[in-house]
Parts: sequence; C-alpha cells; structure tokens
Amino acid sequence: MQQTEIIWSETEQKIAQEAFSKAYQRETSFLINQIRSQATEIVDLDQVWQLHDFLSARRHQIDGKYDYQYSALIFVFAQLVKEGWLHLKDLEGLDQDKLAKIAALTRM
Repeated sequence: MQQTEIIWSETEQKIAQEAFSKAYQRETSFLINQIRSQATEIVDLDQVWQLHDFLSARRHQIDGKYDYQYSALIFVFAQLVKEGWLHLKDLEGLDQDKLAKIAALTRM
C-alpha cells in the first residue's frame, strides 16, 4: 500500500481525529507539567534562557510531528505509538491493513 493510495472511510476519519487529538492532549499535558516543575527551580537568568531554548525546541518538535494529513497519518500514528503518546487500542476500528502497517512501523 503506497502512501498516496491510502483511503480513509468516514468512520476511520473520525477514529483518526479522536486518536490524533488524544495523543496531542497527552503530550501537551505532559509538557505543561514538565514546564511547571522546571519553572519552580529557576534561580538565575541562565536557567530562564535554558527554559526558553527547551520550549523553542519542543514547539518545533510538536508542530512538526502533529501533521494531520491523511497521506501521512500512518507514519504519524506509528511515531506517536513508538513515543508512547498513543496506543494501538486508541486506533481500534481502523482498517486491519492500516493497523498492521502502523504496528510494523513501530517496530522499526
């Protein structure tokens, strides 16, 4: 199945959107908690700039990762599963070929 040949049914589109949103919420909630923890330990200006650099890098990573284009979703989901922000059970209801491809990509 080539990337451009992937067709998403209406049901699959709803499942994909819910899973995508769930992973985004999980990762951003974790990031917010991490920032809160780091911010309480700031005692000098260098640590402020370190936090700024950390946030800039994380924003770049998150913005690049959460690409909701149907042609890329298989790869996005595989990455999110590998990173632990999404679980294969969150994708139940997708076509078995899509699930198999996502599962295989997570093992790479």
